[in-house]
Amino acid sequence: MSGRARAEQPQARDGRRPDDRVFTWPNLISFVRLLGVPLFLYLFLVARADAAAIVVLAVGGTSDWVDGWIARRLGQVSRLGELLDPLADRLYILATLVAFTAREVVPWQFTAALLARELLLLGSLGVLRRHGYGPPPVHYVGKTATFLLLAAFPVLLLAAVVPAVAALAAAIGWALAWWGLVLYWVAGALYVVQARQLVRAVRGRQGAAA
Repeated sequence: MSGRARAEQPQARDGRRPDDRVFTWPNLISFVRLLGVPLFLYLFLVARADAAAIVVLAVGGTSDWVDGWIARRLGQVSRLGELLDPLADRLYILATLVAFTAREVVPWQFTAALLARELLLLGSLGVLRRHGYGPPPVHYVGKTATFLLLAAFPVLLLAAVVPAVAALAAAIGWALAWWGLVLYWVAGALYVVQARQLVRAVRGRQGAAA
């Protein structure tokens, strides 16, 4: 990581910068969440153990805030944790979308809309890296969107596999999913604006130096 990218690292809420620790409780929780992704895919697509898949998906999704809360509570905010937390979120979302689309739990148009946003963000991150910056800080809009999506998925799966609650679960699940999708794109637009501001600042410094 370049000096500029390191300087752009956000501070923790207690005023301290993230450190280089690896073996912390929040990082352990993030690793466990990552292991839940292939487990969910196996249960849902191979074993067809839908009830177990719902449990894994619900635990993995609803524990999204746990690692961050513990990190701040124990003063264990780390650079690795700041990478693992959003990585686990994205892998859960992408893996669930692929699995749900394969078994027709969600339409392909919904999956395409979320994947298009991920491509937009990847393009912005590529531009930032070329200018020596790391990923921008996670915005609260993005965290809210992620929470809504991760909460929606197990409810949608419940609607698909339990006919007795299908109508109610589908209504709740799709309400959460559509709000999550809208906020996901809003967060993506905010990240693009941040990236443009940083790139313009770099070009302005280069122009002044010339």
